[in-house]
Amino acid sequence: MTTVYESSIDQSITDVLAVLRTYADEVDRDARFPTESVDALRDAGLLGVGIPREFGGGGATLTDIARISRALGAECASTAMIFVMHQSQVLSIVRHGKSDAMADLQRRIVTDRILVASATTEINIGGDVRSSSCAVEYDGEQITLSKNAPVISYGEYAQIVLATARRSVDSPPSDQVLVVCEKPDVTLVKTGTWDTLGFRGTCSPGFMLDARTTTSNILGDNYGDISAQTMLPVAHVLWGSAWLGIADAAVTKARKSVQKAARKTPGTPPPSALRLAELMVVHEQLVDTVFGAAAKFEAVSDSPAELGAIGFALKINNVKVTASTLVIDIVGKALQICGISGYRQDGEMSIGRHLRDAHGSAIMVSNERILGHNSQLSLVYKGK
Repeated sequence: MTTVYESSIDQSITDVLAVLRTYADEVDRDARFPTESVDALRDAGLLGVGIPREFGGGGATLTDIARISRALGAECASTAMIFVMHQSQVLSIVRHGKSDAMADLQRRIVTDRILVASATTEINIGGDVRSSSCAVEYDGEQITLSKNAPVISYGEYAQIVLATARRSVDSPPSDQVLVVCEKPDVTLVKTGTWDTLGFRGTCSPGFMLDARTTTSNILGDNYGDISAQTMLPVAHVLWGSAWLGIADAAVTKARKSVQKAARKTPGTPPPSALRLAELMVVHEQLVDTVFGAAAKFEAVSDSPAELGAIGFALKINNVKVTASTLVIDIVGKALQICGISGYRQDGEMSIGRHLRDAHGSAIMVSNERILGHNSQLSLVYKGK
């Protein structure tokens, strides 16, 4: 198995990107799981890139993973989203799995090239991931969990699902734990379909999840800390990275369109050159948003107090809202520059897939919900 661990990340993903490029349109058209692309990620060792070297992983920083996510997003946004959602779960295990069992799990994720999904939403809780109605039930060291999840992205294709639940049947909805539910001890019964405008290959229908495992597969920290200190900030940064990749692809096509027009009038820039210059300003804002947030997380990653502060929560929530807003703006501007060649679905300049995927960034995790949460935080935030 080729790995990233003996060579640079950039070199390792060259072949992976070629696979994504080959199958991206087919994955989008058929709304199918990008099997070939995920297998390429496995073969390159990229599923374990964020796991510490002591467990056989790549020991990559969040910035490293963000760069990979960006490159993937430029070729196939569905594959990129699968990759970043997997990484947010893996890093939650890395940072909050404080047992020998979790150390062994990290080793197996690397050696067995395991894909990890999550089930953090639930029917009848209004999209609030910090609340659960399902609960862990105990029979000695054995536990069971039953969860009606409206969405489990690529759940059918993952070997592990990390599921939130109340700590026990007597616990309040906010007292949550994160449970490692590993197949074949997980039953998933599909309760919905996945036929969307964008991110079609993420295959994210609803499922009824029933799992049987042991108490050793409950992560050591409570889910509130896991979410605030790792899962939420990592997800927002890496989602933004994947969306930056979408923006990169659209900007590249816009630049080619302007260059083509410029060749027709040597010495006289076409009117679209000014639009491209304006587009690059917005694109740079997105770059700074994503990688600035990654650097901020790395700077405070070992400080639970700073990660749990209201100010950090506001900043990291704003990353998601800003990135999703900017990518929609960038792709829309690129379409205007490309004109009819970008509007067509049958040419190399087509912007259609990028446009549909970009709009999913604000919908799949609702900006309205995040802004509503920020509005409450802002009332008590004193600022600095």
